[in-house]
Amino acid sequence: MTPGREHGVAFDAPLRDQLLGLIDEHRALLAGCLEGLTEEEARRSLVPSRTTLLGLVKHVTFVERVWFEEAVTGRSRAELGLPAGPDESFVLGPHDTITSVTATHRAACEASRAAMTRLDLDDVVTGNRRGPLPMRFILLHVLRELAQHGGHADILREQLLAARR
Repeated sequence: MTPGREHGVAFDAPLRDQLLGLIDEHRALLAGCLEGLTEEEARRSLVPSRTTLLGLVKHVTFVERVWFEEAVTGRSRAELGLPAGPDESFVLGPHDTITSVTATHRAACEASRAAMTRLDLDDVVTGNRRGPLPMRFILLHVLRELAQHGGHADILREQLLAARR
């Protein structure tokens, strides 16, 4: 660890840069949860809900698109080709593979980063169903979602790898 930095984020960086750096860290951790797994392992259900590792990455792709496309552009989920609600975003189709879901996630993250290049923390976006929201709230919300799901992914991956023994 470099003094004055943690996970590539400078302690004295502007808040916006700190938030974006932490979000990127969690994006990478979630994308990495599928590395070295078989398609069957990535789809394996270990809990009563729809949560699988592949489903988690598909869901956080939905999160990226809802908060950085729908909220920012005002386009509806239907226009964006997104499920109506978060529960459906975990559902895997036969075409969903580690490669396809990871590529879609990477593209969504790139689009999110591009959207943020022209937005500041105090900018207000109006495309969310809750009404107008400052980008500060959106970044904090996305960070919370990614951290929560990253924890889920760590536990599921640990269970999958332990089952190999």
